[in-house]
Amino acid sequence: MTEPRETTTELGEHILPFGRRVRLLDVDYHNGLHMLRMIWREGKRITQVDADPETVAALGSDLLDWAHKHTSSKDN
Repeated sequence: MTEPRETTTELGEHILPFGRRVRLLDVDYHNGLHMLRMIWREGKRITQVDADPETVAALGSDLLDWAHKHTSSKDN
């Protein structure tokens, strides 16, 4: 029996508007590569995206910038 090429660790799942959700996994490939796996579900449709740490950092920054912009506008 062969050993798995990767180990996954559940990071969280988020329920999104309109019946959608996203699941986040830490993927540790046994060759030293680390990726964030995002599994997006909308009804029966599933999209899986793996991203490297640098891309996730840039995406996270954009998401936070957007959230701060729109959260502060509700306070006015």
